[in-house]
Amino acid sequence: MGQEGMGYSSGKAAGGGAGALPMSAARARGASPLSSHHRSRKISRTFNNIKITVLCGLVTILVLRGTIGLNLSLPSHPSDADALAGAKAVEDIDRILREIRTDSDPADTDLDAATANPINATALSASEAAAAYAAAVGSYALGPKIHDWDEQRRRWLAQNRGFPATAPGGKPRILLVTGSQPGPCDNALGDHYLLKTTKNKIDYCRLHGIEIVHNLAHLDTELAGYWAKLPLLRRLMLSHPEVEWIWWMDSDALFTDMAFELPLARYDDRNLIIHGYQDLLFDKHSWIALNTGSFLFRNTQWSLDLLDAWAPMGPKGFIREEAGKILTAYLKGRPAFEADDQSALIYLLLSQKDKWMDKVFIENSYYLHGFWAGLVDKYEEMMENHHPGLGDERWPFVTHFVGCKPCGSYGDYPVERCLKSMERAFNFADNQVLRLYGFGHKGLESPKIKRIRSQTTRPINDKENLDVKAKMSNT
Repeated sequence: MGQEGMGYSSGKAAGGGAGALPMSAARARGASPLSSHHRSRKISRTFNNIKITVLCGLVTILVLRGTIGLNLSLPSHPSDADALAGAKAVEDIDRILREIRTDSDPADTDLDAATANPINATALSASEAAAAYAAAVGSYALGPKIHDWDEQRRRWLAQNRGFPATAPGGKPRILLVTGSQPGPCDNALGDHYLLKTTKNKIDYCRLHGIEIVHNLAHLDTELAGYWAKLPLLRRLMLSHPEVEWIWWMDSDALFTDMAFELPLARYDDRNLIIHGYQDLLFDKHSWIALNTGSFLFRNTQWSLDLLDAWAPMGPKGFIREEAGKILTAYLKGRPAFEADDQSALIYLLLSQKDKWMDKVFIENSYYLHGFWAGLVDKYEEMMENHHPGLGDERWPFVTHFVGCKPCGSYGDYPVERCLKSMERAFNFADNQVLRLYGFGHKGLESPKIKRIRSQTTRPINDKENLDVKAKMSNT
């Protein structure tokens, strides 16, 4: 459901991250010249760190004495004197930490604002937490506010005719964006299936003249997990003014109708195309009314504005935890966990309907997102009765493995079931590509292939007469 984001290990776990949030806007980065003043501070800071280490060691000894009995001559349970001594040591550490913070360099304090000034949500009343949340949200931004992107982009396109916003054939230029975590998966099979899902996306893009970006970098450490896509989408919009549509797709989603093409003419006056259902959104306020695992943004000022309005619920720590409470209270059926990008978008579109909805197209005439559990066991029936190019329940355009998380160490479904189903989905799609060259898989659960069409002595003529949709078909 779009919650795996870029594969950055962020399941639907209750509770948020432990990181704290700076309460000020982003600061300019720079280094001060070295001086004797800075060296003396450095030495002072080193001694303070030594004092902290020694005191922490003392507290550890006191705790061990009180729990397992460090000295065999001591009782196994702490005495009142031990407890008082331990409390006194903790107070001493707190005092020294306060002294270090007040004696630290201003630049260091600003740099470490996230840890020096945490927001303790449990110590705040409901009204104080609401005020702190509003202030924190107001301080966060994806980047400098841009007001005239449409005009900037129009001028750039006029000055750079070699980078038109249309692809060969007059179609709007599309950039498909996906990604995965920077490091390896928790298991080798996860990396293997991540490679297969990436290969699947490359195949579809190659067949339809779409450019593709696979990202591995965290562009904003505050927006990790589900939220990692937002700063990436904004940066790609601004860096590629020649692209008309930015298309996000989760790493655990596969194209399973390789012949289907987006009906872009249907969206001439819309800027956001997303799979969902109007009744679930407006009548039931359901938290699964839309799916952010596969959606398209037009490269416009409107889209930048929506990203700016969407992102402030995403910074990890206090903001994300408090926002999660708001979303759970507002959206029907939502479990209690930290804010996710999908719930936040639904909340935004509902709470500011007049501002955004006239440019949003909620698509369900084909499967821009298709939930895997109801599809993968029907592929043989689809192959027998239907053909590629339909995109709907007869031959789903996208199969999305929500809840599987093959790259992680846990998921909502058994690993064996997920991997077997992903193998079937990949081979179902791969067959459509291999048929262009006269081959096919021996079965949907087998990586082995077989020849299904005889070779020809006139390949150029065959290519000139090639109907891609027909060749992808089983007939």
